[in-house]
Amino acid sequence: MAGFLDRAKEQAQRGITQGKQKIDEVQMQRAGTDLLKKLGVAYYEEKRGTGSPQATQQALQALESHIAANGDGFLRS
Repeated sequence: MAGFLDRAKEQAQRGITQGKQKIDEVQMQRAGTDLLKKLGVAYYEEKRGTGSPQATQQALQALESHIAANGDGFLRS
């Protein structure tokens, strides 16, 4: 009986770990998507004359930092 419980506990731990990894992945994708949206808004505002090149550059740098840290997989979703 103890062997069964040990295996069940191990499977539950694996499931928890996989769930946490998936949550982290989704959060990183959302953060990347938000940064990409902010870049688009900054660029649009700059072209309309209501934004600045500095704001666009800052948004681009934030996006590039995110990609460097987490990869660019969110761009393919």
